[in-house]
Amino acid sequence: MLHLHLTPGDIERNRRVTVEAVQHAAGIGAQWIVTPELAVCGLQFPQVAGTEWIQSQPDPWMRRFRRLVKQLQCTVFLSCPEREGGKLYNTVFVIAPSGEIVGKHRKVNVKSDSLYWSTSGGSVTPVECDGIKVGLLICSDVYTRHLTDDLKAVGAQMIISPASWGPGIHGPNGEWEARTEETGLPLIVCNRTGVERTLDFWKAPSLVVIDGNRVLSHTSDRSAVLSFDWNFVTMRPLSAAYQADYLRD
Repeated sequence: MLHLHLTPGDIERNRRVTVEAVQHAAGIGAQWIVTPELAVCGLQFPQVAGTEWIQSQPDPWMRRFRRLVKQLQCTVFLSCPEREGGKLYNTVFVIAPSGEIVGKHRKVNVKSDSLYWSTSGGSVTPVECDGIKVGLLICSDVYTRHLTDDLKAVGAQMIISPASWGPGIHGPNGEWEARTEETGLPLIVCNRTGVERTLDFWKAPSLVVIDGNRVLSHTSDRSAVLSFDWNFVTMRPLSAAYQADYLRD
């Protein structure tokens, strides 16, 4: 998991940080790599960069990134915006070791001041990665149970959730734990750090949650690559703690 310090609206910087973190993760043996929500632009990017830069995917940068993923031979869950016609979406793309986009999820729960630009993605469908059916949800998609119930019903075996969700008035309040208790599915939350105009992520945790319990958790004031081993038979972590490699921001 790439627990990144993002700068809202600084697209080039965030892309560079994401690429460096992916390269580091692959270099220490990571096979699956997850970014936080909107890793390439930060959450409150429109006030700085607007939305005109958002293109249909794969855009030129995404094509270069896919070639990197193919070179590194890993699977990357990359969260970034996309355009389709006159609509914009907050999306996580699944890029296979072949460099191909094999699936994606568009954020459904977009009713917030920070996401006024985003259209709801609608339905949810698991994406198969290395023979595992992975449910994808972005941040507040886990706020209520209907999406996790839907993923469970169509065969998801685990859920991966890029997030930009820190503590505060509208911060997480047991939603992650509740969704795992209801479905019995493990939930991996890749959160972030840093601060934005009206949001503070310094204490936002990246988590592994199983049966209502946070079994792995990390917060930090700088970018970190969080690595751990996972048993895909028992759907439990083999590691007792993350290995946290801190990056230069």
